[in-house]
Amino acid sequence: MAQSSVRIVTGVHDEPHIEGRRVTVRRIQELVEGAGKSAEEVADQLDLDVADVYGALRYDHSHPDEMTAVERQRADREAAARDAGAVSLSELRDGDGA
Repeated sequence: MAQSSVRIVTGVHDEPHIEGRRVTVRRIQELVEGAGKSAEEVADQLDLDVADVYGALRYDHSHPDEMTAVERQRADREAAARDAGAVSLSELRDGDGA
């Protein structure tokens, strides 16, 4: 079996992402498992190798506690932004945010 060269790093940004890119593990997981896109579609959309997509999915499933903490931190940041008066993208698109 071939060894994957995909490296997921955590020290540079707020959450795990593909080394050298700003594409997060969570974003890839959302596109593949949440939106039902194939790994190939996501790779094309984000200009990644398919191995990068599978590496991110492997990381997501191998680090459930870390990924739960990442999601919790994101939710906390979004709540703080809403409390400070920020509007969501959907509100901006619908014209409800200004």
